[in-house]
Amino acid sequence: MNVECAFFGPFRDAVGRKTIHHETDAETVGELLRELEDAYPALEGELLDEDETGLVGDTVVTADERNVTHIDGLETEIDAATVVRLVPSVYGG
Repeated sequence: MNVECAFFGPFRDAVGRKTIHHETDAETVGELLRELEDAYPALEGELLDEDETGLVGDTVVTADERNVTHIDGLETEIDAATVVRLVPSVYGG
């Protein structure tokens, strides 16, 4: 299936564009994020924590505009109609 992924901030820089349509067999957000880290080396270690059980820092991932931490976390199921947005931790003052 083809999943739409939108990237913001440094994630957009790492991928080279704001939106991609990623061909995947992933059934969950976690599986998709692993694939994205493999497909885009600049994302490696930026999405999933070291043991791949959570997100890095305060990274926000949404599936159809709902924060996945409020659904089933990395086990949130996806399908071809799902739009995944990836927003990095932002700090400032």
